[in-house]
Amino acid sequence: MDSFMTACELLPPGLRQRIRESGCTGAEEIRLRCGQAVSLVLEGRERELGGDKLSSRELMQVLEKATGASLHSAAPAMTKGYISYKGLRIGLCGSAAISGGQLLGFRDFSSLAIRLPRECRGICSGFIDELTEGGLENTLIVSPPGLGKTTLLRELIRVISDRGVRVAVLDERGELYADGGFDLGRCSDVLSGISKELGAGMLLRGMNPQVIAMDEISRKEDQGVIQQIMGCGVTLFASAHGRDRQDMQRRPVYRELFESGAFKYILTIRMEHSRRRYVLETIQ
Repeated sequence: MDSFMTACELLPPGLRQRIRESGCTGAEEIRLRCGQAVSLVLEGRERELGGDKLSSRELMQVLEKATGASLHSAAPAMTKGYISYKGLRIGLCGSAAISGGQLLGFRDFSSLAIRLPRECRGICSGFIDELTEGGLENTLIVSPPGLGKTTLLRELIRVISDRGVRVAVLDERGELYADGGFDLGRCSDVLSGISKELGAGMLLRGMNPQVIAMDEISRKEDQGVIQQIMGCGVTLFASAHGRDRQDMQRRPVYRELFESGAFKYILTIRMEHSRRRYVLETIQ
C-alpha cells in the first residue's frame, strides 16, 4: 500500500502538487489546519511546507472526498474522533456538537491529521528470536501515539504468519489489513470492521487460530475479551498507548491485566536520537 499516494488522492490539486514536490514520501502524517500552511510529520517532528494557508473550503474538500461526499452518513464514525479512508486514519478537530453529554458529531472542522501507515519489513529482527524461542506467548506492544505500534504489530503478524503460524487478525478499524493493502503473511485470516467483543468469539469458534492479533486495547470491556482468548489457549498479540511498563502499571486496566498474568512480554517502542528503539521485557 502506498499510503502517501493514497493520501494525496484526497487533497485539492494545488495542495497535492505541493506535497508531491516536497519529496517527503516517508512522511508519517499530513497535518491540515485552517489558516495555516500544510505541514508534514517526519521522524516525530513537524515540518511546515510553506506556501498558501489552507482555507476552510479546502479542508472540507478533503473531508468530502474521504467520506464519499456524505458527511452526514459518516457522522456516527466521527464520534470516535477520526474516520478511516482506504486504511488511512484521519483525525478530526473542530467545534463538537454535544447532546446529553454525548458527542453527536462536529458543527465545523478546523484541522485534520492524516496518518500514513506503511510496511517496515525487518523491524522485528532484533527481538523476534527471543520472543519466539520458548513458544509464542501473550505480548503487549506499547508506545505513545504516532511511534508505530500498528506498524510493529502488522510486521510481527506477517513474520510469524509466514513461519506457518495461524494468525487471526481482529482488524476493528481496518488499519492492519487496509482491505488487502498490507501483506499480513500466508497464514493470516482477517476479520474487519467488527468490535473486539463480537469478533473474538467468531474467530475462536470458526477459524481455529493459534494467535489472535488486535490493535489498541484500552477499555475495561477489553479485559473480558482477553480473558476469553486466554481461556481458549490461544496466544494474544495486542497494542496499547503508553510510555513504558511503569506507566502502564499505574493505570487500572493494564495493572489488572498484568497482575492476572494476561501478558508475558511487553514490547516498548522508544524514540532515541530520531530513531525508533524496540525494547522487549518479561512481565512474568
